[in-house]
Amino acid sequence: MKYTAVIFDLFGTLIDNFSDEEYRKVLAEMASVLSAPSDDFENLWLGLFEERVTGVLESPVGAIGCVCQKLNVRPDNAQIENAARIRFDMSRRVMKLRQDAVKVLSHLKTEGYKTGLISDCSYETTVVWEDLPLAPLIDVAVFSCLVGIKKPDARIYHLATEQLEVRPEDCLYVGDGSSQELTGATRVGMSPVLIRIPDETWEDPYPNDVRDWSGPRVSSLTEVLALVK
Repeated sequence: MKYTAVIFDLFGTLIDNFSDEEYRKVLAEMASVLSAPSDDFENLWLGLFEERVTGVLESPVGAIGCVCQKLNVRPDNAQIENAARIRFDMSRRVMKLRQDAVKVLSHLKTEGYKTGLISDCSYETTVVWEDLPLAPLIDVAVFSCLVGIKKPDARIYHLATEQLEVRPEDCLYVGDGSSQELTGATRVGMSPVLIRIPDETWEDPYPNDVRDWSGPRVSSLTEVLALVK
C-alpha cells in the first residue's frame, strides 16, 4: 500500500458546501427571534468563529448568549432556545453527502485502509454527525470543538494519527483547503490533496490554501481511489 490511512475534511469534502446566502438567511432568522439587529448579530456571530470551533463557546446557546451580551440584547430563555433550534435545523439540513462519499469510504475500508476525519466545526456538527451514514465508515473522527484545537495546528493532525496508530507520512489527507488545512497537513508530513468540485461556487471567507495550492488536485472523491494505489 502507498498509504495506510486516508484522512478527510468534512465540509466541502465529504459533504457539499452550503451557500453563503443560506447561511446569512439563517443568521437573520436567528437575529429576528432574538429581537437583535440582523447585521450586527451576523457580524458578531461570524467574528466568534474561532471561539465556536475550538469549544470556548460550547454550544449554540453559549454562542447566542455571548453575541446578545455584546449587543446588549436580553432575550428570554424561549427566544434563545428557538434561535438554537434554528441553528441545529440548519446543521442537519446542510449535511448533504457527496454522491460518491459512502462508496469511496466503503471501498477504502474493504481494501484495508484506515479512515479518519478532521473537522473544524462547532458543537452542532458533532451531534448531527452521529446520524450520518458516514460515521460508521470513519475509524477516528477528530472535531475541533471537542479537542480545543483547530487546523492548521499540528496537534490536531497528530491526534488523528495517534488514534489511528499510523505515522503522518503514511497518510493521504483530502480537503477543500479551508482553514489552511493542506498547509498544516504538509507540515506534519502527510500527503495532502485539494478537492474542488467543478461548478461549485462557494468561497471560504477565512484564510485558505486554494489560491496558492500547487499540489495534487482532484475533482471528486472517486478520484482519491487512484491516489492510494
